[in-house]
This record gives sequence, structure tokens and C-alpha cells, in this order.
Amino acid sequence: MDIFEALESNVRGYCRTFPAIFNTAKDHLMIDEDGNRYIDFFAGAGSLNYGHNPEPLKRKLIEYLSKDGITHALDMSTCAKREFLTTFNDVILEPRGLDYKVMFPGPTGTNSVEAALKLARKVTGRHNVVSFTNGFHGMTLGSLALTGNGGKRAGAGVPLANVTHMPFCNYLGSEADTIANLERYLEDSSSGMDLPAAFIIETVQAEGGVNVATKQWLVDLFALAKKYDVLVIVDDIQVGCGRTGPFFSFEPFSLQPDIVCLSKSLSGYGLPFALTLMKPELDVFEPGEHNGTFRGHNAAFVTATASIKEYWEDDSLSRKVNRHSKIIRDVLLDIAAEFDGELEVRGRGMIQGIQFQDPAIATSISKEAYSRGLIIETSGPSDEVVKLLPPLTICESALIEGLEILKESALAVQKTPTCVS
Repeated sequence: MDIFEALESNVRGYCRTFPAIFNTAKDHLMIDEDGNRYIDFFAGAGSLNYGHNPEPLKRKLIEYLSKDGITHALDMSTCAKREFLTTFNDVILEPRGLDYKVMFPGPTGTNSVEAALKLARKVTGRHNVVSFTNGFHGMTLGSLALTGNGGKRAGAGVPLANVTHMPFCNYLGSEADTIANLERYLEDSSSGMDLPAAFIIETVQAEGGVNVATKQWLVDLFALAKKYDVLVIVDDIQVGCGRTGPFFSFEPFSLQPDIVCLSKSLSGYGLPFALTLMKPELDVFEPGEHNGTFRGHNAAFVTATASIKEYWEDDSLSRKVNRHSKIIRDVLLDIAAEFDGELEVRGRGMIQGIQFQDPAIATSISKEAYSRGLIIETSGPSDEVVKLLPPLTICESALIEGLEILKESALAVQKTPTCVS
């Protein structure tokens, strides 16, 4: 029995899907202990938008550590924090006309969401929060209450309360007006819905199956929030930091959320790091009212600062994402055309996927791709969507190579009768 089976909890998951023992990684590649190379279309579940061990960030991190730069300081002021805040404001916020205060919660995405929930409830004095079908916001109790997935929710072991789940964009079909449906609940005092403190949304529901909110749906939701004095929280944890093209996924729609949650690729290096951004008038926490031992991860400040300077001082990365997005979509459409039935290709930027009617097909494609040297995961309520999350910085030749493996894997599964419904 190996050490993982002997000692590690049964709760482990990804190692069952991708059972190699990985040793090193660089850019778009992961290498196992036997020297086998895998193209990574998973990117740490979106935590490695700039690939594995990006050189400009690694150099800055090594330099910082070699001169005994402070690594842990709770929320005390440090030089590394000052440089991050200055760079984040000068390069990310101000050019986009965004006026936010920056809160450092604990270092993970769910910490950011929990802080946003507490803040919204404190500001409004209301307890209810509206989340949307197929949303995923984290695994701690507050964020888990927002999450739609029944299997994840069941792990809580207690009732998950103070949240109302409403239909996401196109959840009831493209003809249904889910915003009008939501407003009917809000305007009717007998609907059973308490006026919420906030709406929390992902503009692209990543874990929920790469479900994309349309521009009009988002614009209407923000207008509805304003009409009823409800805050809007955008969870940009997986689809922010350039995943859809711009730094924030909501940028193309000229919208300014009240609160924004960031994590995953914020550090740029896979180091745990999260922010909760809030409009200045919402900055109402008393000192220490929400805290955590690992808020303010200084090593992550260093790599996050380096990533912003390296990738976001111009729009070259966004333009690259847009170019690669078209390449990805064309290949996915080709794959979809090989299967019977109506398969949906969906996504924005470099988070895209194919929804299969039979979830077994998506799972089989992921397994087949792994056997051929490509790491790619599934998502959706029944894991029916093959989801692509390549590093944003991947070179075009490697992207095409990975897409060819994906296409070969899909065709191999398509020819296997037991995998086709």
C-alpha cells in the first residue's frame, strides 16, 4: 500500500482522476516522477493562469526570500504589501475607473466569499442572500449555503440557511425571463422571500458547467439590484485575473459590482491569496471584526505584484486570450459535430467546454485524454461538461497540440459503443 492510500484521507479527489505522482512542472507542462509529460488544461482549477513556475514571478520570489523578506505579518504593514497595493491600484483599478477598498481575508476563495457575505449583511442589516442555480462559491458553511451542487451541500451535515436560490441566466431555457421571475419574488410580500442583502453571481459558472451569463441578463440584474437596494457581489475567483480576456470578467459590460471576490490566480504563482474588494462606503467593519492568521501572505504579495507588472501593464495578454479563444471554440465545435444529438459548446475566453447529454462520455473523454498526456477535468451537476482551463500564457503550438489530443480522445470515445447513449 502506498503512503497516500495508507495515510491520506479518503476525501482526496483529483489524484483519483489523474493518478500520476507529479514531480516538476513548467509553463503548460506537468512531469511525473517517471518523466512522463502532460499538457495541463486544468491549470490548478484556474489558479495557474500564467502557467507553472513563470520565470518573471519565480525570480522575484527567490530574490525576496533570499534577502529574508518577511513572509508572515498578519495584517501588519509591510513593504511587500505596500508595493502590491500601489501596483494593484495603479495598473488594475484606476485605469478601469474602479474605486474599491481592499480587504485581505484568509488566503482562499471561500474566505473571500465569507467576508463578502458578512459585509453585505452588516451593511444592509438583512440576512438573506440570493444565489443562483448551479453556482459554486466555496466549501465553508456560508459559501456552501450559496452553492447549488447537492453532493457538496450534503457534506455540511447541518442545514444551510439564509440563502434563496433563483434561476441563473437560461436555466429555464432561452425564452424564459429569469430576471422578471426574480423581481416578482422581490415585489410580492407574500412570495416567501425575505428582501436580500445581496445577489452573488459568477458571470461564468465554472464548476457549475461553464454556464455563461449574457450581457443583457447581467445588466438587468444590476438594475434590479439598484431598484431594490440590494448589493451585487461578483465572485470572480475562477474567471477573473484574465480567464475570460480582461482582468475582471465583468469589464466588457461596463458594470461595477458593490463587492468583488478574487483568489486563485491572484498570486500568479499558485500561492494562496485572496481579496475582497468593496466600494468605499461599504467599508464598515470595525478593526479586527473579521480577521485570520494568514491574511496578508507576503510571498503572495510579491508574486501578485510581479504578475500584474508582467502581464497587465498593457493589453497583450487579453488579446492573446481572445485569439486563443477562437482556436479553442473552433476545435470544440468540430468535436461536437462528431457526436449525435445536440451538444452545446459554451464559455468565454479561455474557459470553455462541451456539454454532453450523457455524462459518461465527458468522463470517458477526460480519462482517455489523460492516458494520452492531457490533463483536463469535467464540471457540471453530473460532470457532463468537458471543461478547458489552459494557462493563458500557453504558446499556440502547445495549445493546438493539446486540442489535437482532446479531439483524438473524443473520437476514440465516440467509437466506443458503451460510452454513447
